[in-house]
Amino acid sequence: MRIPAICGAVAVLLLTVTGTAQAQFGIGGRFAFIKADADDVDADRQRFFGGQIRAGLSPRSAFELSFDVRTDDDPTETVRIRQYPIQASLLLYPVRSVISPYVLGGAGWYSTRVELRAGSETLSSETTREFGWHAGFGGELKLGSHAGAHADYRYTFLDWGGGDDDDDDEDDDGGILTRFLPGFRGSMWTAGLTIYF
Repeated sequence: MRIPAICGAVAVLLLTVTGTAQAQFGIGGRFAFIKADADDVDADRQRFFGGQIRAGLSPRSAFELSFDVRTDDDPTETVRIRQYPIQASLLLYPVRSVISPYVLGGAGWYSTRVELRAGSETLSSETTREFGWHAGFGGELKLGSHAGAHADYRYTFLDWGGGDDDDDDEDDDGGILTRFLPGFRGSMWTAGLTIYF
């Protein structure tokens, strides 16, 4: 499977970069509220639990690898749905202080596994995967020299295409600024705690 191999390679890279740059390396837990379809006003945000690895690349930048998971069973317990997004993000800090704001961007791999079950036995399963870019903003509160609490908001499945219509020469839908800003399909809030070494 490609995803564990990618995660392993990134973890080795993080350890190497952290060792050479003498930057902080941290690991922690988090929860996220994810809305997969921003156009569906009736869709609720779903709660995910997971964790993250953060490694400082310089005094004003860091790399984050995060993994979240959610499992849902239908009332008859014959269908189980597991969702597990993985995101790799670059965090840029314009100011470093007790409260450090940041902007972030990166790539995400979003997997959904549907299992048909009979009791505790899995009869069949199917996994679908999607790739998407994300960007957002947040802040980290320093809790001493070895811990930090963070919260951020991320736009997921960014789309710079703006549609395939050739009639987009008109500025009726928001003006010229919308031509340079990406659209997005989903969004997520995350909050967590990181212990630094």
